Amino acid sequence: MTATDPPRLPFERGRPEWPQGCVSWPDAAGRLGAQAAAGQAAGGFAVVAGLGDGRVAAAVDRFGRETLCYSEQDGRLVFGAAATDFRVRELDPQAIYDYLFFHAIPSPRTIFRGVRRLPAGHVLQWQGGRTQLAPAARLRFEPQRAPSFDALKAEFRRLLLDAVRAELDGGVPACFLSGGTDSSTVAGHIKQVAGEVHTYSIGFDAEGYDEMEYARIAARHFGAVHHEYYVTPGDLVNGIARVAASYDQPFGNSSALPAYYCALRAREDGVTRLLAGDGGDELFGGNERYASQKVYEVWDRVPAWVRNGFVKPVLGLPGAGSLGVVRRGRNYVRDAERGLPDRLHHYNLLLRLGPQEVLTPRFQAGVRPESVFEQQREVWALAQAEGDLDRHLAYDWRYTLAESDLPKVRGTAALAGIEVGYPMLHDPLVDFSMTLPAEYKVRGRALRWFFKEALRDFLPPEIITKQKKGFGLPFGVWATRHAALKALATDSVRSFGTRGVVRREFVARLLDEYLPAHPGYYGEMVWILMMLEQWLRHHAPDWRLGGD
Repeated sequence: MTATDPPRLPFERGRPEWPQGCVSWPDAAGRLGAQAAAGQAAGGFAVVAGLGDGRVAAAVDRFGRETLCYSEQDGRLVFGAAATDFRVRELDPQAIYDYLFFHAIPSPRTIFRGVRRLPAGHVLQWQGGRTQLAPAARLRFEPQRAPSFDALKAEFRRLLLDAVRAELDGGVPACFLSGGTDSSTVAGHIKQVAGEVHTYSIGFDAEGYDEMEYARIAARHFGAVHHEYYVTPGDLVNGIARVAASYDQPFGNSSALPAYYCALRAREDGVTRLLAGDGGDELFGGNERYASQKVYEVWDRVPAWVRNGFVKPVLGLPGAGSLGVVRRGRNYVRDAERGLPDRLHHYNLLLRLGPQEVLTPRFQAGVRPESVFEQQREVWALAQAEGDLDRHLAYDWRYTLAESDLPKVRGTAALAGIEVGYPMLHDPLVDFSMTLPAEYKVRGRALRWFFKEALRDFLPPEIITKQKKGFGLPFGVWATRHAALKALATDSVRSFGTRGVVRREFVARLLDEYLPAHPGYYGEMVWILMMLEQWLRHHAPDWRLGGD
């Protein structure tokens, strides 16, 4: 589809709901302007329209539930749903660095040089070779000053029912069920709306990874028709190459394989659409790091003369670093002064291992590591919010949801032949979450305070108090014990080690020393290298950077 091919315009994917009085994207963009129209639209969508005089306007919903890629070729703007829809096949080393850092390639960059992906909640306008990219999503947080808990609870419960009702398709009413608060909430509301609910859960026969008992608790509580499947190492051996190749660019979220097998079981039962609980943590404050980041706010309240005239000099005394409390103090001050969002990546796997140890000099010379921080600061600045918690939530709407969790569910479900609905991302519910005060989201160390209190009479008590893991995959443990999986991982990582990106010495240490010693931790690096290699084997088998 191109700007010079009007008969193929407009282009529309998803379930868009246009502003009142508008019937389509061309109509809305023409009347209100593209940026305003996209900002007022609801639902999941990716749209393109010609607006006359050679103008083209494209937009994607605020969570990127649908995707849209574009490229300028021979003076034309070409669009596609996937990065692989274009003739361009030159790989971008910077995108590979981004993948190693994020375990996905955040928009607007894609793996292919010259192909861009429209970021979630953005509008693209193009005319005569000039491209303008601008945010359009509603990112203004306006917390209520004197909220009534009872009134908010009633509205919240009504919005949840509306959201689930809107996402069902009239077929078998079904959902993913991990046993966490989000998926359990979705399951319970499907039962209320449809009178029945089929739940699909994944388990792992590995200590510390299996959550099936919580899924069973939720299923019994709501009277669900419950379906379970235990993923095995053999399933990974059979599915890794297929799942890796199914994505239009490298994708390293390790829960993609469990999600695929869960969706596959549902499809075999005749289910055509599964509802997912994604989004609840990011709307209502459910991630542990939201509480842990509040610890750093204390440092900001310490007077400058105390910080600079007393605390720092004491922590910097010769020999003081030998004391554990001083080391922790130094780390705290370092991270507090690093600020958000930069300090969110203190535990980033690539940074902890050290790019100098992992990457070849030639590869490092061709990329800009600082660009990953530059793009995150730009995203952080988009939210209009009074405090860091809401900015953090909006940041996670982009990086956790739009760039990782939704592509994981959408991509693997599509591979299994299933559509997915996201009730937690229903626009009225999202807008409602933006009116909640910060202390309704994280109160002290209590995560999702309002969400859990509002559903305390609805969810089983065990679900309210549990720590959610989701479909975490025991890959590292299995890769040290299962011969076929170990062989697949070893072959993939060693093969990637010949492509000029990572040092061969690092590959040897990773496989021979690090992984056996700490499989749960270093298994993640093995996974992302293996999935990158498997993607390359399918889409760019001959690609090599060359040189060490």
